Amino acid sequence: MTSLNSQHIQAAEKHLSHPKYRPEIDGLRALAVLAVVVFHAFPLKLAGGFIGVDIFFVISGYLISSIILDSLKNDSFSFSEFYKKRIYRIFPALIIVLVFCLTLGYFILFADELKQVGKHVFGGSIFISNILFWNESGYFDTSAEVKPLLHLWSLGIEEQFYLIWPLTVFAAWKMRINILWVIASSIAASFALNIYLVASDQPFAFYMLPSRGWELLAGAALAYSTVKNPKNIKSSEATRTDNVLNWIGLGLLIFGILTFSKNLAFPGWPALIPVIGAVLIIKSGPSAWVNRTILSNKILVWFGLISYPLYLWHWPLLTFARLIQDGAPPAWVRILAVLISIVLAWATYRFVETHIRQRRLKISVSALVITMVTLGITGAMIYSKDGLPNRTTMKSYTKVYTQFVGPIWKYTNNETCLNRYPFEESKKYGWWFCMTNRDAAPEILLIGNSYANHLYPGFTQNEALSKMTVLSIGDCPIGIDTVTDEPYEGLSPCAGNRAKEQEDLIFSIIENNNSVKYVLINGFLNKMDEGYISRIEKRVERLTKHNIKVVIFLPHLTFGRDIKSCFSRLSNKINKDCTASADIRESLDNDFKPLVDKISSKHPDVLFFDQNNMICNAKTCSMILDGMPIFRDEYNHYSEFASKRLSSLFTEWAKTNIPELLAN
Repeated sequence: MTSLNSQHIQAAEKHLSHPKYRPEIDGLRALAVLAVVVFHAFPLKLAGGFIGVDIFFVISGYLISSIILDSLKNDSFSFSEFYKKRIYRIFPALIIVLVFCLTLGYFILFADELKQVGKHVFGGSIFISNILFWNESGYFDTSAEVKPLLHLWSLGIEEQFYLIWPLTVFAAWKMRINILWVIASSIAASFALNIYLVASDQPFAFYMLPSRGWELLAGAALAYSTVKNPKNIKSSEATRTDNVLNWIGLGLLIFGILTFSKNLAFPGWPALIPVIGAVLIIKSGPSAWVNRTILSNKILVWFGLISYPLYLWHWPLLTFARLIQDGAPPAWVRILAVLISIVLAWATYRFVETHIRQRRLKISVSALVITMVTLGITGAMIYSKDGLPNRTTMKSYTKVYTQFVGPIWKYTNNETCLNRYPFEESKKYGWWFCMTNRDAAPEILLIGNSYANHLYPGFTQNEALSKMTVLSIGDCPIGIDTVTDEPYEGLSPCAGNRAKEQEDLIFSIIENNNSVKYVLINGFLNKMDEGYISRIEKRVERLTKHNIKVVIFLPHLTFGRDIKSCFSRLSNKINKDCTASADIRESLDNDFKPLVDKISSKHPDVLFFDQNNMICNAKTCSMILDGMPIFRDEYNHYSEFASKRLSSLFTEWAKTNIPELLAN
């Protein structure tokens, strides 16, 4: 790694479009990328490392705005030249990483995972990753740790800024509008939106340019002051004030990195810490002590030079390591992944970026754009083909991975149900369960949350129940507190007064259709306190008053791991950790005994069905049944296979306990 020598640092000065190369900014980049990498590899060791992205935003805003404003000042600005340089800077490394993710994913990812990667490659190729990830965020979102391209959200924000900001500045310049006023008003609007949204729609505040733009614009404001008056950034001997600001800036960054955590409502007000810190470090100039002595250190400068490819490489490697290891990999694997990402970043910088920049590797802008478009089309095709489920590389698991369809599946809702039971309020929800097997009055009602809905395919495809009309409707667990009348505008379907809205809908269906004979309840909260049990009992009492037979499904076991980890991606073996002693049933039974006792004493006709008879035998409990997954996702929702198997178990149980159900 000869890049540590001064030759490469001097070369950096030549290739950068910014008129004066400042090594301490590369040192600041190093601090940012290393904070992010360590945070991603060891989140508990450096919980605030995520603010490295905010540091990047300030640096990008400063450098890009400096280039634009300086070019306008010298009457040399060219849109074509500006975007040409951005393409040469951004596309090569990104193309390599996208190709890597698609290629490796083809060989080791299950169909739903490769489908998601295809979607994210498409988003990354046109720089809308942040929009896609915002749209995916929510209760049922896939874990961040299994999204190899999640980190491209920040690149999406930067590229969107690069598209909008030059046009804005150029227009203001030509129209003789005060650019400082444009910057200041934009910062104020963006920051205010950030503060508002972090409380009402935190995912939007986190992922989207309108609420993040102020961070890049903070760098733009500094660039304006520099171009307007170059003396504002002193290259000569630093004053005492410069050094004080320099230390304060570093202190703010260290404070944020060491004390922030992912539980913080971010960005919000806390984002001021890294933004102000980065601004102060850049503002204090190259001669300030921290900048001159620490951030201009050759090792940090070297990491700064490879910061972009390092940022691109590290997260996919950590994610694929997690997938291959079937969970959080041991420390040595994460360290190895980080070291490999550093080597790959250096190789990408040394043999791709540098060669393209120095024209030793002659690749046209058109070739890069065509390659990126081709990648985007490939990703979109993989997504449209449902992740290529018939790949020969995963042939042994074809039947298995057809079950991995995620929490929102084809049985979430259908037109028949939505038309028969229109519920205007549900249009505001993040999801809505409404499924029925025919356009007729229901006889069997499945109520609860998604754990009631996952019973639907089994009950509607069970031959013994084929003549029955089954309705699965509602998002909320029975017994959730419905006292509040306070409206809610977010995506959560059970917040505010929404649980009450749904309860009113369900009972209106029951009261308007004397056809409902059986209500099956599934999906309970884990907290079995007196108030919760009492609320469930009241709902049960209300149901029994309508001469409805109530069957409560006792909660099924969860194993604290993703079902996919039970199937090795590199062999045909089933992970032994996906089984447990049957003793674990006892703890769950004890947790729900107070509910069973109270309901049984007040409503002896209410029946209880134990789902764990499917999951457990006399000795063991397992996430696998006859080589097939019982669950379809990390939230322990039943797979279609398990739903069908459970319905068969239920009808066998019903022969003794509800024979009239099978007589229909």
